[in-house]
Amino acid sequence: MRGVILYGPPAAGKDTITRALRDLDPACRLFQRLKAGPGRTAGYRMTTVEHIDQLRAAGDVVWENHRYGAVYVVDRPTLEADLIDHIPVLHLGQVDAVQAVRSSLPDVHWLTVYVHCARNIARNRITARATGDTAARLRAWDETAPLPDASLAIDTGTTSPADAARRICEHLAQLAV
Repeated sequence: MRGVILYGPPAAGKDTITRALRDLDPACRLFQRLKAGPGRTAGYRMTTVEHIDQLRAAGDVVWENHRYGAVYVVDRPTLEADLIDHIPVLHLGQVDAVQAVRSSLPDVHWLTVYVHCARNIARNRITARATGDTAARLRAWDETAPLPDASLAIDTGTTSPADAARRICEHLAQLAV
């Protein structure tokens, strides 16, 4: 079993690279984290805090974080099912999250990709989204540490989404050997 972790700050290009990956290899699919709270719903499985409490009590929360007034969760049952059916692509922004996923599912071959860009590029992308929370997203950008032990690092300010997807697929192929 293989999975991809796209790690990086807001507006680094995780969504765009995931779409390019899916175009290149339909087996690569976004892992939709659970989300309880306000804000964007696209790319998430919306749920309730009570449901997350149940998952927590059952020991089925691999990782959770709180940001933008919402709770985001990587849940074990869905992640395990996704690993059987395809190559899940997780979007994470905390070093501890990467470690939690890796250690929770140690038999999985995880390709970790540090996706980054210059802060001014991220600011322009965040502003263009017009989500109304530019300051909060830039704070999150500032708080996102580099991932020094990533399998691959991609600067989306200088690398096209198609080239990023191609590089990721090449590395994924090496994991299958």
